Amino acid sequence: MLNRINAPTMGIWNGVGGKIEKGETIERSVQREIAEETGIQLELRDITYKGKVTWHEENVDFGGMYVFLAKVSNGLIYDTPLKTDEGILDWKKIDWVIDEKNQGVGECIPYFLPILLKNERNHHYSFYYKENKVIDVLIEEEVLI
Repeated sequence: MLNRINAPTMGIWNGVGGKIEKGETIERSVQREIAEETGIQLELRDITYKGKVTWHEENVDFGGMYVFLAKVSNGLIYDTPLKTDEGILDWKKIDWVIDEKNQGVGECIPYFLPILLKNERNHHYSFYYKENKVIDVLIEEEVLI
């Protein structure tokens, strides 16, 4: 996980990620962002699409992201914590990440991470906010046509 040094998620433990560049596929952008933010080089076959997250407040959609799961080799040696230009990288135990008392993790992660890890199907996670607080979450299985 990455504890970012810049807004909007400054000081929050979150997954690595970023923006899709012009002419880039979503999968290639994930591969590039992982390499840029961690230095870890992954093959596309090691990156799996798992759904999307969207954010809404008072009938206004204010963004979203695609969610991917990346597999790294059990033999990977990657000493952390590691300070980078983006923040501090560190491996975190899943139980720590999703603990309801953990206030240092992005507020959406505890909702979708357990489902993402245990379910083969992809989901759309819609987060509804009021005054910057999550008041509702709608989780729907994505149906491919």
